Amino acid sequence: MQCAHLNLNIKMKTIAKNDKLANGIIITLSVVVFALVTLMRRVKIDLGFEFDTHIFPAISALLNSCVAILLLVGLWFVKQKEFDKHRKTMMAAVVFSILFLLTYVLYHFTTVETAYGGVGFVKTLYYIILFTHIGLAGIILPFILFAVYRGLTGEYAQHKRLTRWVWPVWFYVSVTGVIVYFMISPFY
Repeated sequence: MQCAHLNLNIKMKTIAKNDKLANGIIITLSVVVFALVTLMRRVKIDLGFEFDTHIFPAISALLNSCVAILLLVGLWFVKQKEFDKHRKTMMAAVVFSILFLLTYVLYHFTTVETAYGGVGFVKTLYYIILFTHIGLAGIILPFILFAVYRGLTGEYAQHKRLTRWVWPVWFYVSVTGVIVYFMISPFY
């Protein structure tokens, strides 16, 4: 593929471009995730058996750590112009993000909220990190999906334009998710 904007000759398998279908899928997924995250605060599901659901936040934090590492590795690969490795790494980051989302939603549908018990400056810091994490996580999903779509269709100029700000926000959300876990985990 020729990408005149980047002056690169990249030979990589791409998917067929279908903006209408992609937009529909991305918007639908974003709305469904938003609805689940909204509902999980109000609806609790009984698993029907004894199980310590507090393992889910630890798994979520591990998955978020993996996402952050994969994002760094993916950035390094693209800077090295190893585009096939970049693509595979970023797709792994997407898969780990999906797994994170599943464990996160499952935990919150099955477990009562844990209140943060810290005090003073640490409590203020916790809520600043938490609120920025939640707000940015709520906003970034469709943009991640659009960036992935642009990369998979070979629209590298659009992909690059999006990822200049999507990547740092995604990275921030991943890292702060881990920080929030470590800050609240003593209160489970």
